[in-house]
Amino acid sequence: MSDTQETRNHTETPKPAPPKARLPLWSIRLTWLGMLSENLARAFWPLWTAVILGLAALLLGAQDWLSPSLILGTYAVFGALILFGLLRGLWMFRLPAAGAALARVDETLKGRPIQAVLDQQAIGASDPASQALWAAHQKRMADRMADARPVAPAPGLARRDPYALRYHAMLLLGIGLIFGSLARVSEVDPLSGAAQALTAGPSWEGWIEAPGYTGLPTRYLADQKEDLLEVAEGSRLILRLYGEVGALKVAETISTPSPEAQDPAAPEQTFAITQNGALTIEGEGGRSWVVVIQPDMAPRIAVTAMPETSYEGQMSLGYEAVDDYGIQMGEAEVTLDLAAVDRRYGLALPPEPRDALMSDLPLPIAGARDDYEETWIEDFSKHPWAHLPVSISLRVQDAAGQEGIADVLQIPLPARRFFDPLAAAVIEQRRDLLWNRENAPRVAMIMRAISWQPEDRLFRDEGTYLQFRTILRRLEAALPKGLTDDTRDDLAEALWNLAVQLEDGDIDDALERMQSAQERLSEAMRNGASDEEIAQLMQELRDATQDYLRQLSRQAQQEQQDMDEFERAENENSMQMDMNDLQAMMDRIQELMEQGRMAEAQQALEELQQLMENMQVTQGQGQNSPGQQAMEDLAETLRDQQGLSDQAFRDLQEQFNPNANQGQSQQNEGRNGGQGRGQSHEGQNGQGQDGDGPGGQPGESGEEGQGGQPDQGSLAERQEALRQELNRQLGNLPGQGSEAGNAARDALRQAERAMEGAEQSLRENDLAGAIDQQAEAMDQLREGMRNLGEALAEQQRQQQPGQGQAEGNTAGAQRDPLGRNPGAGGALNGDENMLQGEDVYRRARELLDEIRRRSGEGERPQEELDYLKRLLDRF
Repeated sequence: MSDTQETRNHTETPKPAPPKARLPLWSIRLTWLGMLSENLARAFWPLWTAVILGLAALLLGAQDWLSPSLILGTYAVFGALILFGLLRGLWMFRLPAAGAALARVDETLKGRPIQAVLDQQAIGASDPASQALWAAHQKRMADRMADARPVAPAPGLARRDPYALRYHAMLLLGIGLIFGSLARVSEVDPLSGAAQALTAGPSWEGWIEAPGYTGLPTRYLADQKEDLLEVAEGSRLILRLYGEVGALKVAETISTPSPEAQDPAAPEQTFAITQNGALTIEGEGGRSWVVVIQPDMAPRIAVTAMPETSYEGQMSLGYEAVDDYGIQMGEAEVTLDLAAVDRRYGLALPPEPRDALMSDLPLPIAGARDDYEETWIEDFSKHPWAHLPVSISLRVQDAAGQEGIADVLQIPLPARRFFDPLAAAVIEQRRDLLWNRENAPRVAMIMRAISWQPEDRLFRDEGTYLQFRTILRRLEAALPKGLTDDTRDDLAEALWNLAVQLEDGDIDDALERMQSAQERLSEAMRNGASDEEIAQLMQELRDATQDYLRQLSRQAQQEQQDMDEFERAENENSMQMDMNDLQAMMDRIQELMEQGRMAEAQQALEELQQLMENMQVTQGQGQNSPGQQAMEDLAETLRDQQGLSDQAFRDLQEQFNPNANQGQSQQNEGRNGGQGRGQSHEGQNGQGQDGDGPGGQPGESGEEGQGGQPDQGSLAERQEALRQELNRQLGNLPGQGSEAGNAARDALRQAERAMEGAEQSLRENDLAGAIDQQAEAMDQLREGMRNLGEALAEQQRQQQPGQGQAEGNTAGAQRDPLGRNPGAGGALNGDENMLQGEDVYRRARELLDEIRRRSGEGERPQEELDYLKRLLDRF
């Protein structure tokens, strides 16, 4: 191609025009304003911090606590700070450049499109292809430039203000705006306030501040019209004198003179009012008052009634306390009155040192504490001083530290009483052991004497006898080395548990003893026994009846709270008899016997038997529903299993010690458990043989297999029969379909499998394995009964009103997780104490203190704070 042709081609190809794009001016301008604010903040933050801090102080009334000279000095300091901040800001401030704002916006965009649009092509401007490529590039950058947004300012004051003074100032300003007043700003005007007082003449202000615990308001002295001022003890007087120094002077006799006398013309004066006297402000516009102190009376406390003790040993002592401003705390102190102690037997030795018993007295949970009545509740049953003479001193204290002490009570320390003779003896030995550990040999000797060939029916069952002997062996084993504190306390706890078990006993045992005493007395009357024998049997009947009624009363107290309204009404309408009525009937029987009128005495005894039988029917019998019948059947099965386990344990014991006479069983708890001494307790006919009977030696087995081992066939067969009975009960179990009912069936099936394992172990003469399986079966039976009770309770709640009573006595199973009983229709019984066995007053105080603590935490949500405030207002 020729040069002319090439030149023509270049001339004909046009240059592409650069794209026309509009710069994001608003984004650049707003970014520039942000940079301007950054520079202003960096330069002038000390200035506006000082201004905000001074304004907040004015809003909060800081000038009220400053003298006129201090107000002027503070004003000068703040003025200097403001001037310094202004000069510093002017020296550091610079206007941001326009290009800097454009560059900041451009930096936020990918590829810096603003700068690309503003650039000119430097290479290849004459090349059409290069020009086309450049035009396409600028068009793409222009499209990106449309996404430009203003850049937020970032002053970065954190490193310039490491202590966050600006935030403290703003916080104080917010508090001042909420709790202060804008009208107070004018009070620091140099031409008003103190300076104005200098030109207007002398003036004064004063306040009387009562102690905070009194709750009395602060009184403004100028508003008091009377010349007689009655102030609370511990009050404080604040005076401020304005005007020329010396124009006003203060003369007073209400404070305690001090070596360093205060200038009577000082602009600000504070006095602690410690005595009655006169207060005078001398000068133009002055006044004078007579000040009388109202004394803060010491609190008073008095016992309102003698202490009462529940059957479980919980003491209740009522008291009342009075104070003019309110009681702050109270405590009770119990000390041993050693001079009044009967120093005999185990108490002959000097007691080991023990600290006095201290206990906090309950205070009202809500309301005023200036005049109230409360009840102090404690349980001292386990303390070594129980039932010994003590001195009980109650004292209360007010906020001023003054104490009030009630008259000292000289009484035996209230605690639980044990009426069973053996239980009372165990508690006495426990007391002697805790009184002085040197009593340990004597306690061991007495326990060995009690457990050596004990009288008939002294121990209700073999389990308590074995516990007694175990404690005795532990005590004797510790004697050579001496009792440590831990060993002594462990033995004391074991003795306490044994005594409670002996005292509580079993209502069935008490009933059997009473019926046996009735039969023996009736037989003696028919056979013409002597007067001494009849009197002895009559006393035995009295004791057995009293024991049975005590057990019956305890059971009634435990079941009283589980009764529904219908049962309560039925009991209220039934005939009520107490021990006095029964005692009168037995006195009548004895009187008839002494007069020789045996026929009439026999008839009266039969009436007494019928009465006691009817009482038993009222307590536990009657027409049972299917649910209640199932519960009773399971309870019977559990008792039978317990009897089998007891007999297996005795047989296991006799295998290792066939000649021992410690395995006495005056009365077996289980069914067909037999009784005897050192024997297998069961013959082929199911009757136990006395090892001391004719032709037998002590420890002779009633039935033995080869090799001298007891024959376990009868135990295995009875275990099999009991398992089959449980299988039959499973088929008739109510509550099917519910979660609790299914859980009850699962537990009873596990009990059946455990019984099967126990049966197999008995056939293999593995008594230890059988006892373990029987224990597992009893645990599962208890679990099944508990779940069945829950199922019956749920069924009762679902029953519609008017359809009759729910099945079974499931009151005990209807307790909610807090231990409360349901009321009518399944509603919670709100009158029942939710804190059973706990100091409700102490717990309530802890809850109230926690509510107060949380209400003071400002970071909590406002809804929660409002709720806490409502709780405090209510309680």
